[in-house]
Amino acid sequence: MNQASAINLLRILFVVFTGYLGTLIGDSFWSDPRIGMFCGVASGLAVVLMDLLLEGFSLRIFSSATLGLFIGFIASKLLLESGLLIPIPPAKQWLIGLTVYATFSYIGMMLAIRSNRDEFALLIPYVRFRQQEAQDVPLLIDSNIIIDGRLPELVSTGFISRSFIVPSFILRELQMLADSHEQMKREKGRLALDRLQTMQRNPSLTVSIHETALDEKVDVDNRLVHLAKILSARLLTNDSNLCSIARLQGVVALNLNDLSKVMKPPLSAGDEIEVNLSREGRESHQAVGYLEDGTMIVVNQARQHLGKVRRVTISSVLQTTSGRLFFAELS
Repeated sequence: MNQASAINLLRILFVVFTGYLGTLIGDSFWSDPRIGMFCGVASGLAVVLMDLLLEGFSLRIFSSATLGLFIGFIASKLLLESGLLIPIPPAKQWLIGLTVYATFSYIGMMLAIRSNRDEFALLIPYVRFRQQEAQDVPLLIDSNIIIDGRLPELVSTGFISRSFIVPSFILRELQMLADSHEQMKREKGRLALDRLQTMQRNPSLTVSIHETALDEKVDVDNRLVHLAKILSARLLTNDSNLCSIARLQGVVALNLNDLSKVMKPPLSAGDEIEVNLSREGRESHQAVGYLEDGTMIVVNQARQHLGKVRRVTISSVLQTTSGRLFFAELS
């Protein structure tokens, strides 16, 4: 059972319990259990509705709001105890005092919710919040990174977090791909869903489906960025455009393709490597092979070795608009 199904089940059980509790109360106070059951179910539904409205209101925001409320209360208390309200008739002092409490409490909560941990450290100089390690911070992932398929292998190296958040609208996007009439899209969607299920079954990984009520009319990329802001999460993708949009809005975005480029082993003249000679070159004596990242290597005097793996020595490197092109000789 995934997180969304468990939450919905708990909501149903809660409404049933409040209905049963209302029946007992109605039987005790009004001698009519039906009135109590109706009131209990209505109360349970009201609480569930409040829970739905508070979606996206995390424990971090709640704790920040509580601290801001306390600061606002202290500020209001100091103002009211200063004697400014003495000239006001006692009958009106309670109303003005209530207004002051409400205003300062609201301002305190809003300021606290918008503040980060470092700003709290300035307010309370001798208290320092433990910074969460990068490996512990959940990563918000999109459909592209799931379809890519390299994520489980990357996680096994220990370089990134083992906790992932998949928004519900990303799951729906994969389901639409899996139900597509185009065979290629259908295979991609089904393979991505299988990979996601495999990741959920892996005991060393934590994959949670985040139910969100963001506007469906907004495109997926902007919803991902907005959700990353709400959750204070980092975004993991291989979509360069999405990374650019996220970084422009202050969201930390990790591009798996960028990591692949950085980890690409540098080759220079004189290096020896093994390459599979897969096709003919432009010249009659040349054969062409490719590295794992798609980089082309043109090997001289190797036409007769087509279809074989041969050890070659890099002789020169040519930088082109589409990347680097290597020329080599048989070792």
